[in-house]
Amino acid sequence: MPYTAPEFRESAFNCPFCGAYANMLWDDLYCKMFQEVTPLWLSRCSHCHTNAYWYGTLNEGHMLVPRAATAPLSHPDMPEPVRADYDEAREACDASPRAAAALLRLAIQKLCNELGESGKNINDDIANMVKKGLPIEIQQALDIIRVVGNNAVHPGELQPEDVADVAFSLFELTNQIVEERITKPNKLKELFARLPAQSRDAIAKRDADTKAQP
Repeated sequence: MPYTAPEFRESAFNCPFCGAYANMLWDDLYCKMFQEVTPLWLSRCSHCHTNAYWYGTLNEGHMLVPRAATAPLSHPDMPEPVRADYDEAREACDASPRAAAALLRLAIQKLCNELGESGKNINDDIANMVKKGLPIEIQQALDIIRVVGNNAVHPGELQPEDVADVAFSLFELTNQIVEERITKPNKLKELFARLPAQSRDAIAKRDADTKAQP
């Protein structure tokens, strides 16, 4: 799911409120404070019509409201225990990418537990899922978040600027894992459940007969 982070005076990006990629309408709100003119701006989402507020000059600025804005919103199907750490990482991302990376690693550990693993050792959980046929793309995404999250809190492993460069991508990878391991399987189960009962029984018998063959 492509995501474009909010940027000052950009014409379109993913709204920090509704998450939709939409055109943004900008307006300047100059006000007098302490005998000085303070440059305040608002961007209005053309999809949900909610205002975000910014502080900046004509060429550069940063978002004031909402505070957690640059990282993608959590996937709608993300389990609640995982979402709590994801949202905390999202709040911390701008101020501390290293803290965000560490929190996302914790979120992934909880996600492994939601996917049927122990949740005690993320490396062992990934290895066990690989034995069960985990696609290489998801294995790599899990390992990226695991390694960066580990190294972010150990001095000398990764420089702060290195973590900052990849922190944003970790959010996208986390959402991608949820999409592939939770959303898509659930959609397939729903579609299969809509098949006539007779067809489902025939499929179950076929699979049982296949397993019974030497």
